[in-house]
Amino acid sequence: MPSQPRVNRGPAAAAHNRAAILAAARTVLTEDGIDASLAKIARTAQVGSGSLYRHFPTRESLTMAVFGDYIAEVEELGSRSDSTLDDILELIIGQLPVSAALISNLTPGPVYASADADPGLSAIGDRLSALLVAKLSAPETRGTIHADTTTDQLFLAVAMAAALLAKTAPALRPSVAAQCWRVLLQGLRHPAP
Repeated sequence: MPSQPRVNRGPAAAAHNRAAILAAARTVLTEDGIDASLAKIARTAQVGSGSLYRHFPTRESLTMAVFGDYIAEVEELGSRSDSTLDDILELIIGQLPVSAALISNLTPGPVYASADADPGLSAIGDRLSALLVAKLSAPETRGTIHADTTTDQLFLAVAMAAALLAKTAPALRPSVAAQCWRVLLQGLRHPAP
């Protein structure tokens, strides 16, 4: 017996479809990496390819939307008065299995500025930088990160982890991210000699 065809709900389904595509993209990008099949993302979201491309006309627009959601989560956590830099960095590292390729291209501030930097990524880098500066500035929000640590050093640590994960098989990324971060935290928690 053939299954019933899905009813096309038209524009009424737009918000639901977009949310489903983003959720599927997180899952598929975690499993398959940044070059994951867009068709697989559409199938996982249970939408047609046309719906995916209507919301996200390019791979870059989809990955930037996923990344934008990640940054919004980081900003939401950072806005809480009880959150510390440790909490924020733990969340960022937890997001790295999907966002590694984008994070490794963030260019905050003059130290890492590049003439060919993507303006969207630069803006996200600046937002993240402002959040890190705010958390670094007070002992009660700095957590266990050493007082002499700079925002540039935090970006460098995250970018090093991201660069490693971008070259790691997707299935291994969560455990490699955790291991890498444990090593990097040792340096961030202790002053340089």
